[in-house]
Amino acid sequence: MTQKLHDNERIKIQSNFLRGNLVEGINDTTTGSFHPDEVQLVKFHGLYQQDNRDRRAERKQQKLEPLYSFLLRARLPGGVVTPEQWLEIDRIAEELTDAGSIRITTRQTFQYHGIFKRNLKSVFQELKFKANIDSIFTAGDVNRNTICTSNPEQSELHTEVYELSKKISEHFLPKSNAYAEIWLDGEKVLETEEEPIYHNIFLPRKFKIAVALPPYNDVDIHANDLNFIAIIENNKITGYNVVVGAGLGMTHGDKTTFPRLGDDFGFITADKVMEVAEAVVTTQRDLGGRVSRSHARTKYTLETHGIETFKKEVEKRAGITFAAPGAYEFTERGDRIGWVKGIDNKWHLTVFIENGRILDFDGKPLKSGLVKIAKVHQGTFRMTANQNLVIASVPESEKDNIEKLARECGLIDDGTSEQRIDSMACVSLPTCPLAMAEAERYLPSLTDDVEGLLAKHNIAKDHIILRITGCPNGCGRAMLAEIGLVGKAPGRYNLHLGGDRIGTRIPKMYAENIDETTIVSTLDELIGRWATERTENEDFGDFVIRAGIIAEVVVAARDFHA
Repeated sequence: MTQKLHDNERIKIQSNFLRGNLVEGINDTTTGSFHPDEVQLVKFHGLYQQDNRDRRAERKQQKLEPLYSFLLRARLPGGVVTPEQWLEIDRIAEELTDAGSIRITTRQTFQYHGIFKRNLKSVFQELKFKANIDSIFTAGDVNRNTICTSNPEQSELHTEVYELSKKISEHFLPKSNAYAEIWLDGEKVLETEEEPIYHNIFLPRKFKIAVALPPYNDVDIHANDLNFIAIIENNKITGYNVVVGAGLGMTHGDKTTFPRLGDDFGFITADKVMEVAEAVVTTQRDLGGRVSRSHARTKYTLETHGIETFKKEVEKRAGITFAAPGAYEFTERGDRIGWVKGIDNKWHLTVFIENGRILDFDGKPLKSGLVKIAKVHQGTFRMTANQNLVIASVPESEKDNIEKLARECGLIDDGTSEQRIDSMACVSLPTCPLAMAEAERYLPSLTDDVEGLLAKHNIAKDHIILRITGCPNGCGRAMLAEIGLVGKAPGRYNLHLGGDRIGTRIPKMYAENIDETTIVSTLDELIGRWATERTENEDFGDFVIRAGIIAEVVVAARDFHA
């Protein structure tokens, strides 16, 4: 008996290549929301329908519908924008969003929060016509924003992987004109449309691609369905290792779901990247599950059909044979905060932005400060997959002025600890509809607590990769942290331990459904043991495994829930 497909499959097929009834929905002024079918469709256009959960009870009492608004995520492969674009991005946030902020994400782009439906078309049009930025396919069952290593020191190599990420992004854009028709008042296309890569069914689930430039794993390769890891010889990229089937999402209480590391299929030369990328995507299109959304990512396709079956299908479709993997080593994945000089003799300033939230805070006018910098900056801005920002390609003559402006607005703060720099969270409450617990709003105080514990145990200069995700979908990449917290209920989290510093090991659950006080007391004991029992230069994640505090996750399908 054939299993019934998930209803999202019906929505995609009946949508007329992602049009649905979106135009009617936009014009319906009786509600701030869309019809449930269109709520799914707007994702493909880069939108998520949300509401302010802090105000739900108040609105209900007033007999009003929830305060609906939309998140818009920009398509920005490689995360690079010009100062001119930055000024427009800032202006749109100020004039057309309720939040007024720019949020740098773990997908190396920015998103707006709090766009009311009446302003949606204006945001789309201002972004496209003033900043030349769109949001096509930054959500939905397609290839999302393609990310790449943002290391500014290796300027020539960075340019190569950045150009590749743009090429990949362009290759997987839709052929349909629906986006332009609906949002940009573009001309309606009358001829029959086709999607040669996606067909009318698109992919079973979201699909993430990253290009990594060792020794930096800032893109967290094991969070992505498909990774191209640059193999470097004599300071030249000779080709790429292809790592397939990673992903961090899971479902609470469902032991058939789990985070998973990717499998290295082997080495390909640089001229075969596009063929292999398309082969992996179309293999997932045809073999991926479409019955259960929670089992539809590429990682489960590999588990269901077998790694070799998937790999051989990719080789067949791409017309290649994978060679033995090339040699590479990851040594770090955090951003190098501060100034570095590239081989092009330009300077690059990486600034830490807590939670990626660019707003004018008390004593830290980050948003207006970046406007001042954008007005004089001659290079580019590069967003990182760690939610930070690189003010890139600063000539020697402008370095002092950029530093002065950055210090004035708090973008440079010599008091920021390594622990704070190595801590990250997703947005979560109050806007994310999936959030079960706080993440972005909890991270600063939890980081304060961890800093205090490190100082208490006389290791204040040490640091631990700490991440919070407000639900098990994993946007905060907590399942690649040394300490990972996953939201379970308001004020309660599952505590995971045992990831490694470079992002190549999944942490295992140590304590379930614990409150914030218990989290801190538990970490107090563990950090105390680490301080006194560790071997020389032993990282926290390595220590908790060696000391027998937590078992190592080697094969996720077997070990994660064991």
